[in-house]
Amino acid sequence: MDVTLFRSWKRMVSVAAVTALAGVLLAPASAQASTPAVASYATTINGDSADVYYPVKGTRLPVALLLQGANVGKAYYSVYASTLASYGFVVAVLDHTRSLFGVSGLYPEGAQAGWTVDWAEAEDDNAASPLHGRIDENTLVLAGHSFGAATALSLSTGLCVIPFCAVANTAPSELEAVVTYGGNNTLYGTSLVLPVLNTVPVGYVQGTADGIASPDEGRTTYILTAGIPKAFVEVSGTNHYGITNTQNPAGAIPDTSAQTLGQAAGVETIARWSAQWLLAQLGDPAAKRYVYSTGDAADASVTVTYVR
Repeated sequence: MDVTLFRSWKRMVSVAAVTALAGVLLAPASAQASTPAVASYATTINGDSADVYYPVKGTRLPVALLLQGANVGKAYYSVYASTLASYGFVVAVLDHTRSLFGVSGLYPEGAQAGWTVDWAEAEDDNAASPLHGRIDENTLVLAGHSFGAATALSLSTGLCVIPFCAVANTAPSELEAVVTYGGNNTLYGTSLVLPVLNTVPVGYVQGTADGIASPDEGRTTYILTAGIPKAFVEVSGTNHYGITNTQNPAGAIPDTSAQTLGQAAGVETIARWSAQWLLAQLGDPAAKRYVYSTGDAADASVTVTYVR
């Protein structure tokens, strides 16, 4: 894709808008005493190639759909997805290909949420699946990165805004909460940030060294988010690709802003706060204490602003 065209378009739609390594990334004791074993398998969801990560133990597992950044392949999220799954989620990461402005690429869209709900129901009923009888079919959460963050934010309003959907659609009733990384809601690359009239809790995780979705744009989007609960979690020293296995994944627009926090530490921190935010919104009392009381003080690389 022409870089200049994509950069201009990316700003227009507001790029708002991890399996082995995960096994050794242990969260601080204040967040998680130990890391449960996680497994994964490949499947398809509505025809899209997908990787599914899940804890080897546990039932009534909520489903987390991870919406990818533009042209960031699903394999680049394996460490983040594995870590998120270790907190008790079934994490689905899809490679969703479609055409935007005549250019084909990996661009998530809002319809994936409904497709994932349908897949979860079928998978829970599938006697051959490792997740047979283990999925909470009534609970969906979204995690979004960059373009995927914009997609998640548009769904959190109860609607879906083009180009984050191919046709108008609404969020499924199973959607309970959203967390984003490297996302904001700017308009046409200007300083104007659109309100987020969210109908479910939204947590924004923001790298302070993000050179694509800037901290100022992220904070302004948080301020203009109408619904509560909401949170703004700043991770010191991570850039736009602090969430992926490596810096500047092949095919994606590179972030020239350097990280000062190591990649493994950054991914673990982003995944931990993503998980704790989502669990808190699902009613987990330990996660609520972590998000709203103890986590900020225990994590030197994180600063949290929130409204309950």
